Amino acid sequence: MAGSWIFRMKIFAIILGSLLPVAAIAQPAPNQTPDRTWITDVTIISPEKLNHIEKGSVLIENGHIVSVERRKAAKKPAGAAVVSGEGQFLIPGLIDSHVHLASVPGMKFEMSFDPAEGKPEMIKEYFKQLPRSYLYFGYTTLVDLAAVDRRVLDDFRQAPLHPDLYDCGESLPFANGYPMSFAPSAIRFKLFPNFIYDPKQASSIPSEYKPQDHTPAAAVAAVKGSGGICVKTYFERGFAGDRNLPVMGPDILAEIRKAATQARLVLMMHANSFEAQKFAVDGNVDVVAHGMWNWGDLGKQTGLPAEITRLLDLIVEKKIGYQPTIQVMQGLRAYFDPEYLNMKEIPKVIPAEMVEWFNSPEGKWLKKEIAEDDTTDAAVLEGFDQGPLRRVRQVVAYLGSKDANFLFGTDTPSAPTYGNLPGLNGYLEMQQLQKAGLSLVQIFKAATINNAREFNLDSQLGTIEPGKIANLVLLKKSPLESVDAYDSIVMVWVQGRPASRGSLTANSSK
Repeated sequence: MAGSWIFRMKIFAIILGSLLPVAAIAQPAPNQTPDRTWITDVTIISPEKLNHIEKGSVLIENGHIVSVERRKAAKKPAGAAVVSGEGQFLIPGLIDSHVHLASVPGMKFEMSFDPAEGKPEMIKEYFKQLPRSYLYFGYTTLVDLAAVDRRVLDDFRQAPLHPDLYDCGESLPFANGYPMSFAPSAIRFKLFPNFIYDPKQASSIPSEYKPQDHTPAAAVAAVKGSGGICVKTYFERGFAGDRNLPVMGPDILAEIRKAATQARLVLMMHANSFEAQKFAVDGNVDVVAHGMWNWGDLGKQTGLPAEITRLLDLIVEKKIGYQPTIQVMQGLRAYFDPEYLNMKEIPKVIPAEMVEWFNSPEGKWLKKEIAEDDTTDAAVLEGFDQGPLRRVRQVVAYLGSKDANFLFGTDTPSAPTYGNLPGLNGYLEMQQLQKAGLSLVQIFKAATINNAREFNLDSQLGTIEPGKIANLVLLKKSPLESVDAYDSIVMVWVQGRPASRGSLTANSSK
């Protein structure tokens, strides 16, 4: 399912450039007085000082934090606008390090652009709202793992108010493997031009693609040249009707690892099975970009098999970044949960027309692709809960007990499902991580300092310290006391620019 969605993303992104208007960015006037904001009498919660939480004040100037005073009676700076944080909590802006911005949740490929389907205007409204939806739930920084079309990311960055955005450039699939395999052979190489050449498949690779242009070194150089901060590759043998896909061997991964290290790029691998994560760990990747919901031949065991615990111990020992992405499975499960579309948060993050369409028979088209018509909803829910969700939760619980290097990432949206909505999907992922056994401190660090450090952004992001970019979130509740705190946002700052939560809802953008 996820692979076919990536293929649809590629096609849609090509068309998207003609659908989305470019928004102008407001620039400060020459010689304008520096913007100064004084957030005062607020409880400051920063991940590097969790043993030193107290009330204080933070001064923002020209988009950066210039001072942090951890005492109650700090003097107000001259000319600063004052924001009272009395009884509230200030945290660093949240980071989601696994998103796919070109995807449209719940949409078939043709629904995204074909006027006969009547959906292009709805999609325009969705993309107009998209940056605000992430901000609504406090996500001030995103990392897009597969830049399927640079125009999509450029349009996002030019919205009047948007999260900071980084990306991994074009991903590195193995020739004719996942996710290339979901595209017709006649066009798949045009859709995935940064593929890794496989000499054993030379007869099935168009002659215009030369081996020397598609080595691991060349592919990594292309990512670096595009401004990417990370490299995304895959180990996936396939699923459903598309199995036994070609996968790279250890020698190819070693070359990618070497090139990524030389280019100072973070190496990430799509790997959701025991076999794939073992391959990733043996190859010393920096980040495993999914939870382990597929245990292969070990999948019927109810306890955590010894073979898997040994692998998880290596992940901890090597400090490999780990993204559980539990909402990938929950996003598919949503079609069989009658309560999902009744969530009060959904109309806050997507246009009203889209909410209405999701509730229609046409809008539930994916449900038929997930399960057979004669399968009851209860049976499907049981299958998810006792199958992939049970397995990924057991793995997360074990890694949590070992204080692994968790990175917060949602894979939004992981498939064409309405169960992965921007911003909201992050809040739901946090709930799932807590249910799986992570502490509130582990969740908080995963979405702030851990992500910032892993992606070499910690000189700018991840903590509340002088010199850092002023990406901040003001909450009514402490995130160290309840995961519900992440739905108690009062205000968000992006590079010092404030936005009240109410101004970020879908209906407020009209």
